[in-house]
Amino acid sequence: MATREAEASVRDREGVAVIVLRGEINALAEEALESAYAEAIASDPRSVLLNFKDTDYINSTGIALIVSLLARARTEHRQITACGLSDHYREIFEITRLSDFMPIYPDEQSATEGHR
Repeated sequence: MATREAEASVRDREGVAVIVLRGEINALAEEALESAYAEAIASDPRSVLLNFKDTDYINSTGIALIVSLLARARTEHRQITACGLSDHYREIFEITRLSDFMPIYPDEQSATEGHR
């Protein structure tokens, strides 16, 4: 099975910094995720939305990267939210209790409406 390298792009949606993740979130995704987060917070938004809609796979290292991002955001008094998770990964976020620290929305529109 071919792997799809992680990519991340950043844009603003109604004052929320949106990081759109694509491909596999694993150890190789660290640089893309860190770079995207740095770009996202450059405008000092109160909230950053991680959009997982085009994410193929998240392994335990990918979960650890997300936890690290959450910890960093917390020290910056910045909220991280998520959207676009498949049912499988939504369940994993619930089992690992990531969802206790990061609100999860079905899609980007409902996530940005949740920040109004």
